[in-house]
Amino acid sequence: MRQIEIIECDRYYHIYNRGINGENIFYSNENYLYFLKLYDKYINSIADTFAWCLLKNHFHLLVKIKTEKEIFESSNQNIEKINKKPSQQFSHFFNAYAQAINKQYGRHGSLFEKPFRRKKIENEDFLKNLVLYIHNNPVHHEFTKYVEKYTWSSFQSIISSKKTKLQRSEVLKWFDGSKNFIETHQQKVNIISIEKWLKI
Repeated sequence: MRQIEIIECDRYYHIYNRGINGENIFYSNENYLYFLKLYDKYINSIADTFAWCLLKNHFHLLVKIKTEKEIFESSNQNIEKINKKPSQQFSHFFNAYAQAINKQYGRHGSLFEKPFRRKKIENEDFLKNLVLYIHNNPVHHEFTKYVEKYTWSSFQSIISSKKTKLQRSEVLKWFDGSKNFIETHQQKVNIISIEKWLKI
């Protein structure tokens, strides 16, 4: 049985999961948008987001869980409620999305594999590679030939000047600016070696 890693405050995590038995979790553009809407509702108060990508049957998120103080200040909740595991907030998010999909498409049972997967990032030097991995996932799975052409990832938000809740400036620092960010994404990424480290 796979050991479930505890999600701790003030730590970076790669959060990812796929549909049960490899089934799709997104069926339409509206589904992707609703997933992001729920993400804003449930997760932005407990975590900062650095990169994300949604594909038909799985997703990837790079987040840093906020400190207990930051969570308290952003949620205006009682501190006793905040001290519960941050993983519970992710569970509420995934359950809310699954219930909506089940209702919309007349399906029953689990939508996602359980428990959702998480990998603590101990070495911050690896964060840059993880951003590249996440954004290159649609290329690896042949949804597109070019990273910048894929709609459902954070790539465009990071190179844009539009307002975003993403930690854009921090990500661009890891790549020494937007020019290098774009150029690095155009190079071949060793997806297999990263997946081996992630044990996907």
